[in-house]
Amino acid sequence: MNKPKLNAKIITLYPELFPGPLAASVTGRALKSKIWNIETINLRNFGKGRHKKVDDKPTSGGPGMVIRPDVIDEAIKYSLKGNEVSAKRKLLYMSPKGRRFDQDYAESLCNASEITIICGRFEGIDERVLLKNSVEEVSVGDYVLSGGELAAMTLLDSVVRLLPGTLGNPKSKDKESFCDDLLEAPQFTKPILWNGLKVPEILLSGNHEKIYEWRKKAAESETEKKRPDLYIKYVEKKKK
Repeated sequence: MNKPKLNAKIITLYPELFPGPLAASVTGRALKSKIWNIETINLRNFGKGRHKKVDDKPTSGGPGMVIRPDVIDEAIKYSLKGNEVSAKRKLLYMSPKGRRFDQDYAESLCNASEITIICGRFEGIDERVLLKNSVEEVSVGDYVLSGGELAAMTLLDSVVRLLPGTLGNPKSKDKESFCDDLLEAPQFTKPILWNGLKVPEILLSGNHEKIYEWRKKAAESETEKKRPDLYIKYVEKKKK
């Protein structure tokens, strides 16, 4: 049996949420094909006392609860099994304070053979455990979720689909949005004429060179109109 290209481990208070949507579509097929696998680590198992308590009040006062560092640290040790964090063995924490998750970062994570993802809850986790364990904080956007589980699923979906063997056509990912810092060109299918709107003639011509040129210009136009921040980045790269 082939060894999975990626082992994903999820530290969470809600292991029943996984694999969730990751069990469907291309990621689900890849999971069944052993291209990747997922293991949940129940944070409650490392809780303290008779009630397996995992959190406590913020030392500075204020609302909410903070997950204890000793609890998280034990879960991390269990996941890493004595191994060091490295380029091949990533330790991530889904946090609105983290680096913005993007396509470049997704592609870099494909080089890892193991990714442990910490899913926070409440007001977050004690800062000291992040410092002690060289944890990378990652954000999926400038908004707040109830916990890190949905963010972890988003990250894994993006990474798994890039693994060799996940997509039926490996070239599919080469033409997607954010490749070369451009959004994908508009897509069309049958019927050719729908609701008074027709598929652009050039796409029906069979002239692959002209179709490529149209798609490139359309991608540039889409990016400039819908994501000017990305378009500026694209233009700057072209100048180099």
